[in-house]
Amino acid sequence: MGTWSLDSWRSKPILQQPNYPDQAVVDSVEATLARRPPLVFAGEVRSLREQLAEATEGRAFLLQGGDCAESFAEFHPDKIRDTFKVLLQMAVVLTFAGSCPVIKVGRMAGQFAKPRSADTETINGLELPSYRGDIVNDINPTVEARVPDPRRLLDAYNQSVATQNLLRAFAQGGLADLNQVHKWNLSFIDKSPLGEKYQTLASHIDQALAFMDACGIDSANTPQIRETNLYTSHEALLLNYEQALTREDSIDGGWYDCSAHMLWIGDRTRQLDGAHIEFLRGVENPIGVKVGPTMQADELIRLIDILNPENLPGRLNLISRMGAENVIENLAPLARKVKSEGRQVLWSCDPMHGNTIKASSGYKTRAVDSILKEMKGFFEVHNAEGTCAGGVHFEMTGQNVTECIGGAYQITEESLADRYHTHCDPRLNADQSLELAFLIADTLKTSRGR
Repeated sequence: MGTWSLDSWRSKPILQQPNYPDQAVVDSVEATLARRPPLVFAGEVRSLREQLAEATEGRAFLLQGGDCAESFAEFHPDKIRDTFKVLLQMAVVLTFAGSCPVIKVGRMAGQFAKPRSADTETINGLELPSYRGDIVNDINPTVEARVPDPRRLLDAYNQSVATQNLLRAFAQGGLADLNQVHKWNLSFIDKSPLGEKYQTLASHIDQALAFMDACGIDSANTPQIRETNLYTSHEALLLNYEQALTREDSIDGGWYDCSAHMLWIGDRTRQLDGAHIEFLRGVENPIGVKVGPTMQADELIRLIDILNPENLPGRLNLISRMGAENVIENLAPLARKVKSEGRQVLWSCDPMHGNTIKASSGYKTRAVDSILKEMKGFFEVHNAEGTCAGGVHFEMTGQNVTECIGGAYQITEESLADRYHTHCDPRLNADQSLELAFLIADTLKTSRGR
């Protein structure tokens, strides 16, 4: 691969980048970002890697979730709080079911850029440059709004700083108290049409909390009960932004991308000779790679060896996104190959991207049944192959949106228009997200037992 440097990616082929009209403005913005404080710190990144190493070896479980794409217009503390709450609620259910720590990673504080299948899109008969996320251009369907503006990189950074600060306050300021989170879950069960189905698990959690309280273990004397850690992640799509926020650590001398704790490479930008692989192979952060149905076993081994040449657990997360109908057929030979070659990776399941359909009304949507089916297929493959099903990866929100169909509340195609607010892909709402956590609890428990 040659010698890595902070800008060696610039000599490689690169996809999914905006065509900025003025390079001088781009250079000025990059220089400004390079002088800004980091969003995260190297010590936090190392801590996440250690926890992900535990998940790689089956002693923890990764829960990663959040917005498809953050937006400038919808930036509000209540929205951040509500997504944070749902992630905690899901984590409590999965922690109890799996009898292991759940590592919480949000698609937050930086998830602004979106890859697109085409450079242009047609809206109301007008061909426009594709909307690539608020960090690049504006979603409004006009030619002027769709011109990429590099100054949006600074806006994204500033919003990410505010989001990161708020998440830290929520995690350490009492909102994450385990007893409080469990009360939220009980409230969900009381109103859910399938509440009785979840009551047994909730009762067991009740008993566990009561036992700890009787033993004198409570939020007043045990910080682990009232506090938590929530790490941040996003797709590392705009490499000039990532380079500008990468810093050399004074302790170990490594390079850390301080825009987030964890970065991932999408299925569209994982070319072995491409710029995205080149950049991320040189930073110390945990790296995710989306693994879709076109991935071949030998190609995957080469990719693993480039991104994790020392074969260290906790470094690499392979995020399977095969689709409900293809997950067993496509994932099994990859899991088998990785195991036979002795590679240390964390496998997680993205059941969202392979299950996007277009409703008769024209809205993009995803069916909860298909999402659940892919997750169960993911666990089935790893149980059969003797490998570890190490995590799940959702596009979800704490808001009461109507973007995915099905679930206990039976959102229909006809009701999608009621609260369809996403800027890009359909997300699970709060109830659907928590419902899925309860539904996979038994699957996770069985898998952990094996």
